[in-house]
Amino acid sequence: MKKYNGKSIYKGVAAGTIKYYRKAEIDTSLREIAGEKAEDEVKRYENARNTAISQLNEVYEKAKTEVDEDTAAIFEVQAMMLSDDDYNDSIYKMIRSDHDNAEYAVQSTGDTFAKTFSDMDDEYMKARSFDIKDVSRRILCVLSGQEPESLASAVPFILAADDLTPAETVQLDKSKLLAFVTKYGSSNSHTAILARTMNIPAVTGVIINPEWNGKPAVVDGFTGEVIIEPDDETLAVLTKKQAEEEKCRKRLMELKGKDDVTRGGRHINLYANIGSVNDVEAVLENDAAGIGLFRSEFLYLGRDTYPTEEEQFVAYKNVARKMKNRKVVIRTLDIGADKKADYFKLDHEDNPAMGFRAIRICLERPELFKTQLRAIYRASAFGTVSIMYPMITSLQEVRRIKEISAEVRSGLSRENISYGNVEEGIMIETPAAVMVSEELAAEVDFFSIGTNDLTQYTLAVDRQNSKLEKFYDPHHPAVMKMIKMTIENGHKHDCWVGICGELGADTTLTGTFIEMGIDELSVSPASILSVREKIRETA
Repeated sequence: MKKYNGKSIYKGVAAGTIKYYRKAEIDTSLREIAGEKAEDEVKRYENARNTAISQLNEVYEKAKTEVDEDTAAIFEVQAMMLSDDDYNDSIYKMIRSDHDNAEYAVQSTGDTFAKTFSDMDDEYMKARSFDIKDVSRRILCVLSGQEPESLASAVPFILAADDLTPAETVQLDKSKLLAFVTKYGSSNSHTAILARTMNIPAVTGVIINPEWNGKPAVVDGFTGEVIIEPDDETLAVLTKKQAEEEKCRKRLMELKGKDDVTRGGRHINLYANIGSVNDVEAVLENDAAGIGLFRSEFLYLGRDTYPTEEEQFVAYKNVARKMKNRKVVIRTLDIGADKKADYFKLDHEDNPAMGFRAIRICLERPELFKTQLRAIYRASAFGTVSIMYPMITSLQEVRRIKEISAEVRSGLSRENISYGNVEEGIMIETPAAVMVSEELAAEVDFFSIGTNDLTQYTLAVDRQNSKLEKFYDPHHPAVMKMIKMTIENGHKHDCWVGICGELGADTTLTGTFIEMGIDELSVSPASILSVREKIRETA
């Protein structure tokens, strides 16, 4: 038994098998193949595919022996996918007709087929989307001469990795994930936010050893401790802690169906933050009154082309329908900084957190922006949808946004396409927006304070830099004063004000925010009931 100490970024205790993940860098960029070389490139692909099938068959046999046949069947299914005629014909066409290199053809085909599966209504077929990405990645590893790595698993696992990008967290098989252990990252990283959304333990700051792969382990998200090959005594202690956590969870579950009202009779809108359509189930399970932050960038990550209007419309409509007229606040594209998508072709920036990102991209690329707005407005006909714009710094930006959204509505009306009565709001996450919040409030329906970035920009601390963790203080008096100023200025113009940053789930501040006059708190689904408990205890 060996113990390793890190920093807890989300509470809870998990026991299971470690899955070590180290992503190999594979070049899948487009390269033109000479016509006479196309058949050689086809042969390269076929050899790589056959090797991948052999690898999967070996994994299948091993899993049958070590686990059980039903569980091992996932690898048999993946091997069968590589013999699918449609999948292979797509790759052959790209190589033979378009003269694309094998790596690009496999990556593009994998993304296209994965998207097709993920859009299906059947849950089994949706799950095959992850398998397609996984088998395509396996072929790419063979083509590049690298060992295949995978984020898929037939059994629940504890994920150990140096770090995970937002795109990688989007592609995780979340149904099997028990806990995160990472070397890099902070309590404000996207891995941490995902852990809070999923309500699973997470620890960072641990030097990951590849030899942990396949070994039993326990992650204690309360203490930040990771224990490899725990002994019986340690397991007993942690099992008791799990039982206590379960007791607390059951107590909170009794609050489902209760009103989010203080003892003094003040109602607070308690909403949830989500990162994809799949998170809606957690929102409903935890009894949130609505969705206060729907991060739309998941539609843009983990792919190599822009999502179409129809793709976006289907995603937004599905969420709106599932929420059954509960409010759904969709934040427009927030790509840039640490959220990268190569096909955006963004220039390298020395300080991307303050660079070309979020609303700045949308205003510079209005057709991209209009496509997303059309999809959101169309979806608004199927529920109660609001739009929220990120990274606002000026009145001029808001007025330009309103001009563009008016153009979109006019276009839809001319086409006789229905849309609902959509509130428009902005995120207050820059000091500039705070200082002109009274003027901004006169232009919009609501504010949502993004405390993660507001803290970052106010304190001049990169929240993704783990070395600066001790300087990142969301309780700083300057941050508190900015939140209070924003609430007061919003209310001067009947603009409701919420908090959608991680600070909203900090129950030590719930009473303070209510005293300031906050109208709404939007937190991870797993935090809904603990915040409800605090609201109901507040005078």
